[in-house]
Amino acid sequence: MVGCVAKAPESDIGMALPAFKRKIKRLRAQYSELMRIRMPDNEIGSMLSGIGSDKIFVNFAAAHMELEAKAKYEFLACDNYPDRVDKMLAQMGTLKGLEELRKEIDDKTRDVIGKQQREYYLRHQMDVIQEELGGQSDGSYASQELAELTKRAKEKNWDKRVSDIFDKELSKMSRIPPMSPDYTVQLSYLETLLDLPWDYVVPESFDLREARRVMDADHYGIEKVKDRIIEYLAVMKRQHDKGIERKAQVLCLVGPPGTGKTSICRSVAAAMGRPYRRVALGGLHDEAEIRGHRRTYIGAMPGRIIQEIAKAGASNPVFVLDEIDKVQRNNFTGDPSSALLEVLDPEQNCHFHDNYLGIDYDLSRVFFIATANSLSDIQPALLDRMEIISFSGYVLEEKLQIAQQHLLPRIMKENALNGKTFRIPSNILSNVVNEYTREGGVRQLEKQLSKLVRHRVVEIEQGGKAKVSVSVDELKQVLGLPIHNSESAQRIPREGVVTGLAWTPVGGEILFIESSLSKGKGTITMTGNLGSVMKESATLAFEYLKSNASSFGISSDTISKSNIHIHVPEGATPKDGPSAGITIFVAMVSAFSHRKVKPNVAMTGEITLRGDVTPVGGIKEKILAAKRAGITDIILCHDNRRDIEEIKADYLSGLTFHYIASISEAVPLALVNKKTKNEKK
Repeated sequence: MVGCVAKAPESDIGMALPAFKRKIKRLRAQYSELMRIRMPDNEIGSMLSGIGSDKIFVNFAAAHMELEAKAKYEFLACDNYPDRVDKMLAQMGTLKGLEELRKEIDDKTRDVIGKQQREYYLRHQMDVIQEELGGQSDGSYASQELAELTKRAKEKNWDKRVSDIFDKELSKMSRIPPMSPDYTVQLSYLETLLDLPWDYVVPESFDLREARRVMDADHYGIEKVKDRIIEYLAVMKRQHDKGIERKAQVLCLVGPPGTGKTSICRSVAAAMGRPYRRVALGGLHDEAEIRGHRRTYIGAMPGRIIQEIAKAGASNPVFVLDEIDKVQRNNFTGDPSSALLEVLDPEQNCHFHDNYLGIDYDLSRVFFIATANSLSDIQPALLDRMEIISFSGYVLEEKLQIAQQHLLPRIMKENALNGKTFRIPSNILSNVVNEYTREGGVRQLEKQLSKLVRHRVVEIEQGGKAKVSVSVDELKQVLGLPIHNSESAQRIPREGVVTGLAWTPVGGEILFIESSLSKGKGTITMTGNLGSVMKESATLAFEYLKSNASSFGISSDTISKSNIHIHVPEGATPKDGPSAGITIFVAMVSAFSHRKVKPNVAMTGEITLRGDVTPVGGIKEKILAAKRAGITDIILCHDNRRDIEEIKADYLSGLTFHYIASISEAVPLALVNKKTKNEKK
């Protein structure tokens, strides 16, 4: 055998050798300690003391030591008991250290589990005690959060209904273990109740002159909007003075982008002394964003209306619902636009129900102002609850004033420039508006002006000699070649070409209606990307002309043997609307009678099959577009006179207006040369 060659005698040799006896004694002591660590019961002691033979004890120890099979085999292969004892003593120290480490780990694990079980047991006892006491929690068990919530609740000025609900929810929270997820949900709910202002309102300012001054300082033009807001403030002031209960009113500002709809709301809040809050509704698709989530899971929260009210810190803020026309409707997450019905209805929003709160909240003191670019995308029921105030696009003169009074000073301040180092003359500013922007608002104008200012900053910082004033050459150098070319009126009389006036979302424009004749069978062809309404106007004009040809000096045979082609240039641009009816009719009369059209004359108006001229919209934008194009005479319906009277006199200088009620009146005003029978009469 390996390591042990001598064979042990049959008798117990350990009894004859004193050295072997000492080793056996030490082995017994160490093995007993090891087994006591592994098996701390009293049975191990009696088991070891019952083994009297040293030889049997050595074999017993070798068999029960936790060693690998290879090590145990070496013990068995060694017949020399003293050597076997030496090998066992060498392994005993290592085994004892491992057992002590294992025992220490087991003790620590047992302590942790015992502490958790003890805490669970105590909390369970506390719940039982509180139930026996009728739900009354002892102050000694209140956590720091409970004490803080209770303190804040005493400072709130809310009605008994909310106070009772808060006390009930607070009592429920006191019985929930802090380690439970429900504890966090309950804590968030109670903090939301405390954050809401409930009956607190900030003092309002009803100084109408100061309100007007603030709005005039921040915004140029939009007088109708300012007048309506002043009316609203005046009514509120009188109701406040007379002690009359007020109902919430909802305004909706509609107009092209960049016309100042959102910024005027901020000015209104400043003028009234109210907090200002804004919610962007563009792309909103989840009804829970308005009404909140139900308080049944972790992460639930109130809707954005309640959240913003809490941030405002008062129950009477100016609340802007921005881009309300871009709310998505009827999807798998609900209909947010329908959820807004309760918010914006003065008869319902005094009891607005948020799913998260579970308590009705009064929104009647909130001044809601919605903004939109188009009314066609707003739900009809929602539109019916709002008072519409239209923002028309700014005209050239207004854009120049806005740029000089607001945009340029702000841009120059942001770029650390002043009037001594940078200036844009009025004619250059007019070129920027006409040739580099085409919009109803002023956002693109602001971007172009920023480019000019930044270019000047670069020149100054590079040490070059920079001119103070911007020139036309510098304008082209910085902004490039003109992007938009405005049409100008024709300078010489031409046959079959008439100047019309059109409204676009970015302002007024002039357009030319061209007509030409060819041999045929009396048909009409229309080109130029025209809409159905505009095509119907052309058909009306052609039918009226055929039935009344003699009144305009035109032979019926000429019409029946000729085809007429009506074209509106810029075919890539869609065109539609009824306001070109009178223009198309005059172009047809000019083509069939071979009479030229007077230069510098433009017209707009809808026609009927009876030959009447009816009013159209967008008169202000159309008139100013005609003035920019060099038009001097404008023909329009007599019912549009009221629109002309609302335009500032400065914008109308140099223009002559001809008001008509019938399309036959437009022919002598627009055509030259030949005279018709009506003219001779």
